[in-house]
Amino acid sequence: MNPEQILQYILSGVTMGSVYAVTAIGFNIVYNTTGIINFAQGEFLMLGGMTAVTLAAFLPLPLAIACAVALTAGIGGLIDLVIIRRLKNPSVLMMIIVTIGLSILIRETALHVWDAKVRSLPFFTGSEVSSINILGAYISPQVLWVLGACAVIVTGLTVFFRSTTTGRSMRACSSDRMAASLCGIDVKSMVTLSFILSAAIGALAGCVISPITQTQYDSGTSLAIKGFTVAILGGLGNSMGAVAGGIIIGLLEAFSISILPLAYMDAMAIGIMILILFFRPSGLFARKGEAALKEH
Repeated sequence: MNPEQILQYILSGVTMGSVYAVTAIGFNIVYNTTGIINFAQGEFLMLGGMTAVTLAAFLPLPLAIACAVALTAGIGGLIDLVIIRRLKNPSVLMMIIVTIGLSILIRETALHVWDAKVRSLPFFTGSEVSSINILGAYISPQVLWVLGACAVIVTGLTVFFRSTTTGRSMRACSSDRMAASLCGIDVKSMVTLSFILSAAIGALAGCVISPITQTQYDSGTSLAIKGFTVAILGGLGNSMGAVAGGIIIGLLEAFSISILPLAYMDAMAIGIMILILFFRPSGLFARKGEAALKEH
């Protein structure tokens, strides 16, 4: 394997790892505020991509993407208002079943709305044959959009959670919902906002990766599995850990292609998730103190 091939695998791994990281961050936002693992997170990526493709037929691309993100965010909010909020003291098992059911419902609805055809948005810059030479490795200009979107999302969320009153209120709900409620924070509104935020982020990621990976009604399932694996690897609730975990999974997948058949790529992510759950369920980057608090 020459240096150009190694760089090519690294760039490919970092690109896909960024997508997994954004999916995992969507998991983390809802988990931090509610303690819920939203297994419908992958469907938000699918909905964003499919809706944008439909709207792009009669709207300018940036406006189509903005509308798709807003519509998907609205669906995320409705899921909390109509379903999640009405559950009285649900157990963890019940929430897992409910979110898996939601995932199936969204996927089957998408099948009836859009059929099973594979679709994609046009490349934001250049075309499918355009490429940029980086030290002998070639990448699509769309890869820069994916990396840029991931960087903007992570930076924006960091600023939001650390520097805004609403962000700090959501962090307070994450630490102790009862204490946050006693301090006057509207916990229910924070939960709804977390679903809106995670759905919007998922939809934006789905739009940005659509030209590269294409999208169809069931494309959210595999992304949800990878995103959940990354969230577990980085430590549930840890956004920076999700970024590191995403890059690790992306690089492992990219280099595995050089020695293993392509069919084993998905199996590798599931294998890593099982190993992490067995040997370090708090994740590679979770602080011991935080992990201990979440276990109580």
